[in-house]
Amino acid sequence: MSKQLHIFPDLQAALPEAQDPPEQRPRGVYPFQKIEEFIASGWIRASLPFEDVQIQPASLDLRLGPVAYHVRASFLPRESTVEAKVRDLGMAEIDLRNGAVLARGSVYVIPLMEEWWVLPDDISGKANPKSTTGRLDIFTRLITDYGTEFERVPPGYRGQKLYAEVVPRTFTVSVREGMRLNQLRFVKGSPPALRKSTSELGDVHEAEPLAYAPDDSPAESPEEISIDLAGSSGSSVVGYKAKRNAPLIDLAKVNFYDPDEFWEPIPPCKRIILDPDDFYILVSKEKVSVPPRYAAEMVAYDPSVGEIRIHYAGFFDPGFGYGLGPVKGTHAVLEVRSHEVPFVMEDRQLVGRLVYERLTEAPRKIYGSGIGSSYQSQGLSLSKQFRRK
Repeated sequence: MSKQLHIFPDLQAALPEAQDPPEQRPRGVYPFQKIEEFIASGWIRASLPFEDVQIQPASLDLRLGPVAYHVRASFLPRESTVEAKVRDLGMAEIDLRNGAVLARGSVYVIPLMEEWWVLPDDISGKANPKSTTGRLDIFTRLITDYGTEFERVPPGYRGQKLYAEVVPRTFTVSVREGMRLNQLRFVKGSPPALRKSTSELGDVHEAEPLAYAPDDSPAESPEEISIDLAGSSGSSVVGYKAKRNAPLIDLAKVNFYDPDEFWEPIPPCKRIILDPDDFYILVSKEKVSVPPRYAAEMVAYDPSVGEIRIHYAGFFDPGFGYGLGPVKGTHAVLEVRSHEVPFVMEDRQLVGRLVYERLTEAPRKIYGSGIGSSYQSQGLSLSKQFRRK
């Protein structure tokens, strides 16, 4: 259900913590209830009322606006607005109000409904595609006016729009106004990433493991993520390779498409050769468990160990894989593509690293089936548009 939140006329009075000196405010990622306050205060605005489902445990889902611009190439605005770049590079304007087709391999810029209005100068934003977006190989990145990097809202950005660059890489897709392809975290200050070398992360992992090995014992490292090609769970399928020239996918249809029309299953093996023209869905050997006071993000393990991209959708919300009773954590599903040349990937190969950050306070909502999360107890799984077998 949609809800229209109250807009406070005095933005500084809306959040008591905003009156404290910046150095006294907690550093870290803001949780669910603070995002609600940002909306209620008018610090974040939207062209249509916010919906309850947009506010995640530590992020805000962003919605596509009513129009998309087909442009000649991807870009960073740098010394101009996004609109000025679109006027220079645009080829067509597309109406999304009743749905429209975005062609594979084409670049689109879509103004979002949400706007970054007047957040304090020590709050920045960090964006990522949503899980379903990544599993469909829809390359989606946030852009801001005068932005010098993707996926970031710099401190001091105010009174300006947000945009999504959308590039369907494997499938031609149908989208419409209001769909949520990416999400935004709000970050106070420059919180240090928690690493294995820090006593805090080690203490947390010892008290309640952040990652588990296939035998459900605590993983040696809570940070390192490797690929499972052998099929640790006894499955006859360890991954999927996308078929070329597959049919159109309408993102509004859930549990609808036959996977066999779109994907080739990969049986257990010691290694696979990634073709740079193909897209793969694979799964981690480890299982992840993120406690409620933390958020995590998957980043490339080390670009020097291979020219591959993994996990387009890198956010792990507080509560992901946590508190599942006898089940120890949840596997990370990885979206994998090789760059430029064929690349050999072997079982147990390290491919990613989890970076943990503290929340500014405990969230009032955590990831899980109780809030409609789609992938809480997942093994290897495709996006929600495909029928489960």
